[in-house]
Amino acid sequence: MQNQWNNGMNQYPPYNNGDNGNDKGKKQFILGLMIGIFVTLLLSLLTTGVVGLGRGMKQLKDIRAHKESVTGGSVTDADVVQKLGILEETIQEYFWQDVDNATLEEGVYRGILASLDDPYSVYYTEEELLALQEQTQGIYYGIGAYISQDVETGYVQISKIIKNTPAEESDLMQGDYIYEINGESMYNKESSYVVSKIKGEEGTYVTITVLRSGESQPLDIEVERRKIESPTVEYEMHDNHVAYIQITEFDAVTSSQFEEALGQAKAAGMQGLIIDLRSNPGGNLSTVCEIARMLLPKGLIVYTEDKYGEREEYTCNGQNEIDVPLVVLTNGYSASASEILAGAIKDYGIGKLVGTTTYGKGIVQKVINLSDGSAMKITVSTYYTPNGNNIHQIGIDPDVEVAFDAEQYQNGIDNQLETAKQVLGEMMN
Repeated sequence: MQNQWNNGMNQYPPYNNGDNGNDKGKKQFILGLMIGIFVTLLLSLLTTGVVGLGRGMKQLKDIRAHKESVTGGSVTDADVVQKLGILEETIQEYFWQDVDNATLEEGVYRGILASLDDPYSVYYTEEELLALQEQTQGIYYGIGAYISQDVETGYVQISKIIKNTPAEESDLMQGDYIYEINGESMYNKESSYVVSKIKGEEGTYVTITVLRSGESQPLDIEVERRKIESPTVEYEMHDNHVAYIQITEFDAVTSSQFEEALGQAKAAGMQGLIIDLRSNPGGNLSTVCEIARMLLPKGLIVYTEDKYGEREEYTCNGQNEIDVPLVVLTNGYSASASEILAGAIKDYGIGKLVGTTTYGKGIVQKVINLSDGSAMKITVSTYYTPNGNNIHQIGIDPDVEVAFDAEQYQNGIDNQLETAKQVLGEMMN
């Protein structure tokens, strides 16, 4: 799921790999590496525009006090550096294959973030970062499928397939778990890493091995990569002047697409609105706030709190509050930014939620660029709905619960959408 902040980018201090031909060089390299990581984390607190200098100094003091009282030391302690050197030397001497220093380097970076035991805090290589940035723009070279992180199984799952794309033309299905890509296991891989392996040059092919309910063995499916221009918003006008707008994810292009769809609906005489957030994995915080400002009354959209109790609020001026009955469709794949919008609509009572309980991702990540082209994404805060609800690992319950009926859907009937129409009809009357 795309759930990050892109503000407050910090720069990573340049480092020297040292002389790999002697023990002293290795130890200097490792010491420099670990100090660099530690200094970066401190600089991210001291220099980020979001935190500010005064708050950064407070955090530095809190970190020092916390470290002394809880951890008893630093990852740059001499004993730790010495042990890292022993590990490296042992690997180089005994491991059954040759390992280059770049691989070990990358392993250190990934490992320090993996130690947080947070599936959303990860290290990105330059290639992976470019794939992440591309994904948030809504235009990419890939197969045309949305995926969601499933922490319980350790695999990402295909949550939606875009119409008129290679994914739709293939044998891939919504609900498939991505087991391997080109023979590489995707177990416990972060969703952005999986995306980076699926994407590639236009006209090339990728073999995706999936686990599917009802199938005893994994299935190998070859899919062509093509240019995909993500239609993140779809609009239809139904009977009785009911407008239907589906938002598939919150990318940079989504707010303008939603504004256009909402304008078309109003011009067509909209008397009721259904917003479909089912299987929407989230996306940009700024985008969902822009869309919320087209719907909500004056007040809070969402607020966040970090571990120091610092609160940041995102508000709406209420000048574009929706004036027709509203229903929002949700399911277990509606996550993060989707839950921000659904939660605010429910808290203000300006619409009803229909479907099933949302995913329950109530934490916020920030992407911090490093000077060598790589980056780290780290969880920085918890977010709360306007009424102060923390929905992390809980989700948002619908006002009208109705499970998705796959059998009816195969026969051309979307039972959740039909229920939404019924609920909206009662509100309109």
